[in-house]
Amino acid sequence: GKFSKSRGVGVFGDMAKDTGIPADVWRFYLLYLRPEGQDSAFSWSDLMLKNNSELLNNLGNFINRAGMFVCKFFGGTVPNMALTPDDKRLLARVTLELRQYHQLLEKVRWVA
Repeated sequence: GKFSKSRGVGVFGDMAKDTGIPADVWRFYLLYLRPEGQDSAFSWSDLMLKNNSELLNNLGNFINRAGMFVCKFFGGTVPNMALTPDDKRLLARVTLELRQYHQLLEKVRWVA
């Protein structure tokens, strides 16, 4: 049914914690499901489906492909990199953005 805080219908913070499902899985699912101006529908089966298909399968596939690439082209060892000044500037910018993103997550805020 439709979530209602006053009627106690839904999954709330303390309930989510009691499920034993890691916080990062909840974050992924809630961001994935995030409504764009309308209500969204929650279901346990959809949480499981998205976790398994979108998060685990896609992430696992990416890791597997990256590992196979390193084995095939670099003898199983990631080679040392010589970073250019442009590379260093990009990494600094990405690091700054990632820190700000984490700070916003901790504050439970979303900025589009």
